[in-house]
Amino acid sequence: MDSYPPPAPRDPAYEPRPGDLRAGNDDRERVAAVLADALADGRLTPDEHEERLTAVYRVRTLGELTAFTTDLLPPEEQPLRTDVRPVTAFFGSQTHGGRWVVPTRYSATAVCANVTLDLREAVLQSSHVTLNVTVMAATLTLIVPEGVRVLMPTSGIMAGRKNQVPPSPDGPVIEITGLIAMGSVVAKSPKRPRRSWFRRRPA
Repeated sequence: MDSYPPPAPRDPAYEPRPGDLRAGNDDRERVAAVLADALADGRLTPDEHEERLTAVYRVRTLGELTAFTTDLLPPEEQPLRTDVRPVTAFFGSQTHGGRWVVPTRYSATAVCANVTLDLREAVLQSSHVTLNVTVMAATLTLIVPEGVRVLMPTSGIMAGRKNQVPPSPDGPVIEITGLIAMGSVVAKSPKRPRRSWFRRRPA
């Protein structure tokens, strides 16, 4: 019998790039929905749609999936985003949400602005993400799903820190570092739907 050498051990320091992370079925369905819309309004021909849709279910990574919709939607409307640049907001409001990859080390700057980082559908590149912030006369709001632990070892001058995320000892960690000056950082979980006190009677 032929013998094969055992696989080389993976370097524990190795970290895949955001685009190298494996895609799931939900990710493929997001891309497929964009392709269906493009077919319906004539941006893709039937042959182009069939070719792309077939390829969507063959590729393995998030980075490969993003290529199928690059020419169909502007960057901020893409169903998947793996090329995530640091957030910088001056005198305005910005919201980052949807399906995007949060790098292991990420930064956000808000000056006289309101910035919201919505991670409810995001993919964390690792189990410990460090978010370095510079918040000056501004508010940065972080929305995280249940099961994520948030730490806030930030420095501050007249700073407000509100960590409203329930503690989760076994979940991934988002550590917020950096400087807050005359501003605030708020971390919270999405609101649960209210339970109605009135129920319909069975027919």
